[in-house]
Amino acid sequence: MSQVVWNSHNKDSFDRNWNGFLLNFGLADNKWLSDITRNSSLIQFVKQYDNCLGSREQAERESDAADFHTVIPCATKSSIEAQFQEAYTHAKFREVQAQFRGKANCITRLKNSALGYSVYEVGEQVSSSIFNKFVVTYDSVAVEVKCQCLLFESRGIMCRHALSVLSFEQVSQVSPRYILERWSKKVKRRHIHIKSSHDESLMEPRSKRFDQLVFRSQNICEFASESEELTAILHCAYDNVMAEIEALKAKRKGTSSLSHEEANLESVNELQSPPRIRTRGRPKKRLGSKLEK
Repeated sequence: MSQVVWNSHNKDSFDRNWNGFLLNFGLADNKWLSDITRNSSLIQFVKQYDNCLGSREQAERESDAADFHTVIPCATKSSIEAQFQEAYTHAKFREVQAQFRGKANCITRLKNSALGYSVYEVGEQVSSSIFNKFVVTYDSVAVEVKCQCLLFESRGIMCRHALSVLSFEQVSQVSPRYILERWSKKVKRRHIHIKSSHDESLMEPRSKRFDQLVFRSQNICEFASESEELTAILHCAYDNVMAEIEALKAKRKGTSSLSHEEANLESVNELQSPPRIRTRGRPKKRLGSKLEK
């Protein structure tokens, strides 16, 4: 089913692949599968999409919590693997670990080397009698490794052939260019501002501000895109605003880190809430519901 969804590049190929899928697995008479691609109304689609979005949000919250509070053990003693372990999410680190395990099936042979630039041939054993060969280049000056399989270029993961060469070269740490920010456990997702019915009835203030900014900036961008001159003016304005925001953030960060000697009684009172005293007997006001709280 995944092959049908992702490898169908137009409607005709999808219909052809979908019908083949139903026939191959004896599902042609399955009413639900037959109707799913024909009779789904817009309302059904919106509901299904909304449910999917809610499930995805919950899964990402749980995944984020696991990334920060648990650790997946390294499969090898490689310091490079430990480097990825510290930086990447659990899901992406497992993919990286698969490449480290696959490195055990690789045999590395140096073909030629000159001025810090080396060319290797890496043979990977895929069966008892079959070896696939890959050319891997390593530039010790630029600290750059490239493999013929192009796994890093296509999926953003260092391949087992490149890792095998790095081990041969006794490299202990990879260049930051090979640790992509989008796989980092510390990355800030931008799509969390997309709303669904699973969000709380009262949006958090940051999401409200985000919506307001997007609305205003979209109008400005549409107007500025009419000419190169207007676009240049908007770029300049963005740069100035960004510099002003960074300066304000740095200023607030400096003033918020007061030492005990610098803090006076007035500033302490501003930061601390007054002590709460428990009253006896029945409360005078009704207790609020969980939703109100």
